[in-house]
Amino acid sequence: MQHSMPPLSALRAFEATARLGSVTAAADELSVTHGAVSRQLKSLDEHFGVALFAKAGRGIALTPHGEQLQSGVGEAFTRLKDSCAALKRDVEEAPFTLACPGSLLARWLIPRLDRLHRELPQLKLKVVVSESEQPGKQTDASATLAFSEPPWHEDVEVIELMTEEICAVASPQLAAQLDPADPDTLFSTKLLYTASRPQAWPQWARAQGLEQAQLEAALNQGQGFEHLYYLMEAAVAGLGVAIAPTLLVEDDLKSGRLVAPWGSIETPARLCLWLPGQAGLLTHPRRSEPLAEWLKGELGR
Repeated sequence: MQHSMPPLSALRAFEATARLGSVTAAADELSVTHGAVSRQLKSLDEHFGVALFAKAGRGIALTPHGEQLQSGVGEAFTRLKDSCAALKRDVEEAPFTLACPGSLLARWLIPRLDRLHRELPQLKLKVVVSESEQPGKQTDASATLAFSEPPWHEDVEVIELMTEEICAVASPQLAAQLDPADPDTLFSTKLLYTASRPQAWPQWARAQGLEQAQLEAALNQGQGFEHLYYLMEAAVAGLGVAIAPTLLVEDDLKSGRLVAPWGSIETPARLCLWLPGQAGLLTHPRRSEPLAEWLKGELGR
């Protein structure tokens, strides 16, 4: 014969009352009213059909039936608390794995990693290169740092960090041959791009008011690269004009290795911290918040 279990809240009220020897003390520990604990205890009496507590002077004491229940319930709650504490400790002590596209990792995050480790040592950060093309979908990552355009998947929590800007860049020597007042002059040289961002040049050209037909013809004569690193090295070598996220070339612009004669334009994309969700719950929400704030601070520098 299968017997139903009483509600866990009632057993919790019973365990606290039995351990503390007082309904008032149990109510204080559980942050509920005296009446709420009394109702839970009464529901247990009705469930088992026996009294679990009896009056003893001005207080209460366990009946033999109550002592029988308390021996099992006390041990069960102790084991439950230990299991919860162990799980919480394991989660908090595990490394926080941040996935990041290789170009963003190499050109922006790695130069800042030492400072990130110093300022957020409790994070125990581990950085890996993104394997999934969809941010937030990498199952072994606690979070993903990446650019992407909305709309985003509903089962992923997205913390927006900044709007993406892109710019056309060239070596100073090549830029000297181009007219900053006339973007059309870039069609006199090769256009360089990465295969992963085919929409970058069209977005930039539309913002500059350039003819799409001219752009397509120039791209047909241009050269694509698999990785942004190779693209930037080709631009530095003067092989053509490259298109890239401004964030990832800011160090090259500051050092003078590259110049951006026509400035930057905004795109619909956002740099975001993506937190994978499961059944409506987020993974590592408390640990991701300090990281998001740190990233916002760095991007605002």
